[in-house]
Amino acid sequence: MKRLLSLFLVALLGIAASDAKLSERQRAMHALNRLAFGARPGDVDRVMQAGVDQWIARQLSPETIADGDLQSRLNTYPTLKMSDAQLIDRYYVPVIEARKAKQDGAIPFDQRPARVIAELNAQRILRAVDSDRQLNEVMVDFWINHFNVFVGKGLDRVLVTSYERDTIRPRIWGKFEDLLMATAKSPAMLFYLDNARSHAGGINENYAREIMELHTLGVDGGYTQKDVTELARVFTGWSINRPEEGGGFRYRPFFHDRQPKTVLGVRFPAGGGIEEGETMIRFLAHQQATAQHIALQLCQRLVADDPPKALVDRVAARFTATGGDLRETVKAVIGSREFWDPRFYRAKVKSPFEYAVSAIRAAGACVDDPLPLARELQKMGEPLYGAQPPTGYSDKAAVWVNSGAMLNRMNFAVALASNRIPGIRVEETKASALEIGSPEFQRQ
Repeated sequence: MKRLLSLFLVALLGIAASDAKLSERQRAMHALNRLAFGARPGDVDRVMQAGVDQWIARQLSPETIADGDLQSRLNTYPTLKMSDAQLIDRYYVPVIEARKAKQDGAIPFDQRPARVIAELNAQRILRAVDSDRQLNEVMVDFWINHFNVFVGKGLDRVLVTSYERDTIRPRIWGKFEDLLMATAKSPAMLFYLDNARSHAGGINENYAREIMELHTLGVDGGYTQKDVTELARVFTGWSINRPEEGGGFRYRPFFHDRQPKTVLGVRFPAGGGIEEGETMIRFLAHQQATAQHIALQLCQRLVADDPPKALVDRVAARFTATGGDLRETVKAVIGSREFWDPRFYRAKVKSPFEYAVSAIRAAGACVDDPLPLARELQKMGEPLYGAQPPTGYSDKAAVWVNSGAMLNRMNFAVALASNRIPGIRVEETKASALEIGSPEFQRQ
């Protein structure tokens, strides 16, 4: 009866009815669930043998972990190495020209943006399933969602490849200011939030609003509508080259509003230029509200939907003390007593992406073709790079727990366990369809 009650509480309430301290096996399972995309057969024992803390320390330095086999597979996707200019020239311009000539149907798949998006999806899935740099992939997932760009919007169908490769991935373990600056100058972001066409006399406030509300200060960060308007004026002229010019970042001085401005108390005299936007990015990156916002979101991802305020405050303090060092900030979360608190063991509901990848890993499955899995994620409500609003996908259970979502997950589990998902082979599964479709499995 006690065991049944424990399972009931875990499955329905997300409460771990266990001792006050996690066992070493539970610590290993917890680390693999929160800091990786779940355990593969034998992973728990391997982590215990190496030592949970030692495994985590290694994951925090992904550059020291070899990933050669995975890289060999990624090399089979040519678009992943192409520049924005090359992608635009090969996969975007032909479609635009065909549409002008009313011959859109004549363009083969190999010359369409769909090819770029397919390979982008494929690499993301393969990295999550097979990379030994698991924490790195968890953090890539976090930051791509934090700085969301919708891949279905026009030119972004070919710009998101370099956005992930050149803007997000190289900076997730560095300083937040550098990551923020890189996203602000990313052609993908400038196109997505319409700043590329914002100019004096015709400002667009989308990016100015989202950089404060979502990327830095948070919705209650102390800014006003006047600050949004003034910041939008600061960012006028931050644009991109035309497609035929390669689509890269370009500051257009004649588009910039050169009149005086004041944003959040920061005054800019008349006659300024690109340095105004750079100053505001540095300013926003180091605000206390930004530290709190980033700390809260990291704690929500790694600890609980509603993390203890004391934890968020400590993580924010570490963010501030290190000048926004993201590796040190993540360490502060993982090294906290709250991270290892039994209350939060299996207290997070997996997103569809986390669920599908963890099920594949748990089953010891081989992914020969990732694209059918990308289609399954669409059925479950989380197509990769497919969040249209700037908020990205929610990290909270309420969004993912409903009867339709649970049915889709159960159908996925049954199909996976019975080898009915094309491109995925389950050879010697140690997880039954019932187990990987259960409420308990869907929590981490």
